[in-house]
Amino acid sequence: MNAGESSRERRLHAVVHGRVQGVGYRATTLDEARRLGLAGWVRNRHDGTVEVLAEGNEARLQILLAYLHRGPWGAVVTSVVEDWTEAAGAPLPFQFKRTE
Repeated sequence: MNAGESSRERRLHAVVHGRVQGVGYRATTLDEARRLGLAGWVRNRHDGTVEVLAEGNEARLQILLAYLHRGPWGAVVTSVVEDWTEAAGAPLPFQFKRTE
């Protein structure tokens, strides 16, 4: 990744599958995203997955994505479905969003 790529503002939309509800996954994702200075949100979905929308520096988003693949202690991540697009103005600070 060259300097131009790492400073690009991007959007990551991810849906995390596995045992990711009831284990602190949303709270620790919120903490990690805020630590990285990212915009966006995290929420539980009725199907048992966790959905994340994050925007910011692409290199920082890659760090968040690596976190999403492992989650907090107690989580069992089986897959992360990711979609990358250009940044479009997600909310700051990173926040919880209502379950959908």
